[in-house]
Amino acid sequence: MMVVKDIFSNPYFSVAFLSWFIAQIAKVVLTLVFDKKLNLYRMVGSGGMPSSHAAIVMAVTTAVGLDFGFDSGLFAVSLVFSLVVMYDASGVRRAVGKQAIILNTMIEDLYKHRHIGQQKMKELVGHTPYEVFVGALLGILMANIMIK
Repeated sequence: MMVVKDIFSNPYFSVAFLSWFIAQIAKVVLTLVFDKKLNLYRMVGSGGMPSSHAAIVMAVTTAVGLDFGFDSGLFAVSLVFSLVVMYDASGVRRAVGKQAIILNTMIEDLYKHRHIGQQKMKELVGHTPYEVFVGALLGILMANIMIK
């Protein structure tokens, strides 16, 4: 049980978790405001505004920079990791989401003509560059508030 306590008392984990939580809450609120429906799945779903992936990695990267210096090796490793995650979130995962939209349209077209037992694919997988940018800003802000 001590391990769980140690994890949750770790400031790097705390800032990452809180950044993720705020990003996910923001997704629920924004869905409620713009789509006029309460979608609690947005708390655990991927994709959307803001990017919780970007918020998590930039919160940790900023916390590392604040604690160890922005010229430290640990900060450089963390930043490179963060850039890869954010690129993946806005590049590869975004492309997968666009492919899912096309495949779902094809399935709907086929279904109109005959029965096929295909389930629709999840379309909201990745992020736009703007969603990643806002998520990164959220993570940076949270680290600056929570770390020293």
